[in-house]
Amino acid sequence: MDTSESTDSGTEPESAKAEEPASGPRRGWRRWAMDTRPLQIPAYRRLWSSTIVTAVGSQLTAVAVPKQIYDITGSSAWVGAASMAGLLPLIVFALWGGAIADTMDRRKLLLITNSGIAVTSVLFWVQAAIGLDSVTALMVLLAMQQAFWGLNAPARNASIARLVSAEQLPAANALGSTVMQTGQVVGPLLAGVLIPVIGLPELYLIDALALCVTLWAVVKLPSLPPLESATPRRAGWREVAAGFRYISLHKVLLLSFLADIIAMVFGMPRALFPQLAAQTYAPYGEGLALGMLFAAIPIGAVVGGLFSGTFSRARRHGWMVIGAVVAWGVAITGFGLSSNLWIGVVFLAAAGVADMVSMVFRGAILLSAATDEMRGRMQGVFTVVVAGGPRLADVLHGTAGSAFGPRTAVAGGGILVVVIMLTLAATVPALRRYRI
Repeated sequence: MDTSESTDSGTEPESAKAEEPASGPRRGWRRWAMDTRPLQIPAYRRLWSSTIVTAVGSQLTAVAVPKQIYDITGSSAWVGAASMAGLLPLIVFALWGGAIADTMDRRKLLLITNSGIAVTSVLFWVQAAIGLDSVTALMVLLAMQQAFWGLNAPARNASIARLVSAEQLPAANALGSTVMQTGQVVGPLLAGVLIPVIGLPELYLIDALALCVTLWAVVKLPSLPPLESATPRRAGWREVAAGFRYISLHKVLLLSFLADIIAMVFGMPRALFPQLAAQTYAPYGEGLALGMLFAAIPIGAVVGGLFSGTFSRARRHGWMVIGAVVAWGVAITGFGLSSNLWIGVVFLAAAGVADMVSMVFRGAILLSAATDEMRGRMQGVFTVVVAGGPRLADVLHGTAGSAFGPRTAVAGGGILVVVIMLTLAATVPALRRYRI
């Protein structure tokens, strides 16, 4: 690891390291296939298995909530308002949750927050089953769900570095990210099939039952208290501020966040997909075009994850992030210049592969370059960046698309990603110098 960055000097609990698998060479086709060695560690396997269930279940609720709001109001504006209603609680509680994750047993925090998410899913089911038809109730429940998720995500992500070695962080991140991206493809498709068959309320119930499996997996995790070297403290907003000061003092962490912001804010064109489907790709069928555009990036990310075997051998994590963000920008530019739907889908899928690489190595940097007593807060900021970047992109691309046309806005955004990322990498060397 780059000696200019802080490292975790604490001693890891024996329960998290006792069954660490040997890291032997992988030859032949296995060099390219997904590295599954972290799954040999029982604790990580339990954490990962819980992600499999919730990745699909959470997407059922993600489809059910806007569908129910639209059915009640007949207005897409209300659907958008609900999305923003969930954003503020997510931001606030993700930042606070990161501080909490650095001060208490992360396993206990996961139990509390997963229980809260499960209860919220049950309440979603109840209100739908009794036919409440209240947008206010739905928005309140959505805010509660996002608050619990904000508290949960930093603890979940920060725990990974306590369960696997630094060498296997890219592989562990690839496994988790691939499952989440698969859920984004399978979940909405499954929801579309199930709604006409079993009805909307049952989607919420399935998600609630899936969360019970998650709770069982978390119960089986080892205790993950703060390391003995950590300074005792309370999880107040002063600790949140300390996390931001820590980021400002560690350039590689700051740059990893900036890389994602650059890629998402300037290069995520999803707000323009409906207009592109209705205009540029109308000859292919608006419904088909819209579905393919939304599915292409997650499908590409899944493919990237399945062929992520080489990630574990990469040592220059900074260069991997830089290359992935530049590749994302190039692919988005190609998509913006494409008038053929299938060529455009290929470019979006390529962007998905690049996004997977970026996610894996940015996550590895956050877990390896920060001390354990700061990992929760770093993951809290990470959650905010991941959630907020695409929403800012929706505003930027929607405005630019109206002013200059959708294809010009998409291509211009992709070019900006490439130019800004290369400029940042050239002028601030901390990221390109970072390696483990």
